[in-house]
Amino acid sequence: MEHDHVTECKRCILTSKNVKNITFDIDGICEYCRYYDKVVSKLGYATQKALWIKNKIAEIKKSGEGNAYDCILGVSGGIDSSYLAYWAKENGLRPLIVHFDNGWNSELATENIRNICEKLNFELNTHVINWEEFKELQLAYIKAGVIDIEALTDHAIMTTIYKIAVKYRIKYTLNGFNFATEAIMPRGWVFDKADWENIKDIYRKFGNGKTIKSFPHLNFYKRLYYHLFLKLESIQVLNYIPYTKQMAKEIITNRFSWRDYGGKHYESVFTKFYQAYILPTRFKVDKRLAHLSSLICSGQITKEEALAEMNKPLYSENDLKQEKEYVLKKLGMAEAEFDKLMSSPARKHEDFKTEKIYWNRYFKLIKILKLKFK
Repeated sequence: MEHDHVTECKRCILTSKNVKNITFDIDGICEYCRYYDKVVSKLGYATQKALWIKNKIAEIKKSGEGNAYDCILGVSGGIDSSYLAYWAKENGLRPLIVHFDNGWNSELATENIRNICEKLNFELNTHVINWEEFKELQLAYIKAGVIDIEALTDHAIMTTIYKIAVKYRIKYTLNGFNFATEAIMPRGWVFDKADWENIKDIYRKFGNGKTIKSFPHLNFYKRLYYHLFLKLESIQVLNYIPYTKQMAKEIITNRFSWRDYGGKHYESVFTKFYQAYILPTRFKVDKRLAHLSSLICSGQITKEEALAEMNKPLYSENDLKQEKEYVLKKLGMAEAEFDKLMSSPARKHEDFKTEKIYWNRYFKLIKILKLKFK
């Protein structure tokens, strides 16, 4: 049952003021906290999760017998993926470490990744994107006014890992996504990272007119092929082991001299600017609300601590000036043009072509086939 008069969640820091169309139950708990409880409960009790991951480790090792690697791990230099590299070593796995360089790496991220790979004796494979092409894609997204500019990087990372998995005949990838720190994400704040039709259409309407030649991508049919026939499996390890942000941070700091960036996903210069300036300015979205609410739900911080964190500025005035100048210069965009776009109305990703129609047809076909052969 929903309660019409509640405007603030009694559990997390989401409210009807900072999240559109949010709903609350009669106890004053928001829909996103309820979602957190639902997905976490599906994983089972601690003993069940421990058994599941133990069996999965054995499965991965067996599949990799005779190969140089038994799994793939994408590393960004952030806390989650850095800790996952440590966990893989501790559990005797032999991951191929993949780093995707989209041109926005901070110097600190590069140093953190190098330290981790050297001290764990893991081979680092860095895949560098065609910067000029990627820059034009990012500019198209900024001009289009759609919210999930980061979908470009995420799509390219996903594609790169799929292709490497096929090349090296590796069935498993280790995924750093975890409910403890990122389960909560309000509707409309992100879009389907895998939707190539959406990327193509946005670029077609707001790009420079040149053909996309080297950007790593997967269309609907190729993705379906990977899932159905190659059966590549992405394992969200951190959901099945005891995991807290503070614990992970302490371990990678002490063992690998890892240094903090000051925010979630801030290992990328663009991601920091996107989350700390573009999202709040153009879309009135502060992702700290979601990240901190996830930490509240997982018992890692209190609501009072989260509110205190929200009172801190996203940028100091001087840092904002410097990073804005750097980002715009790298993108080749005039400040006046950028500022005008930041005050222009946003568009929805759904205003452009999407792959939803393909998925609808696919699921309809599956349903028909099930009925036919029932």
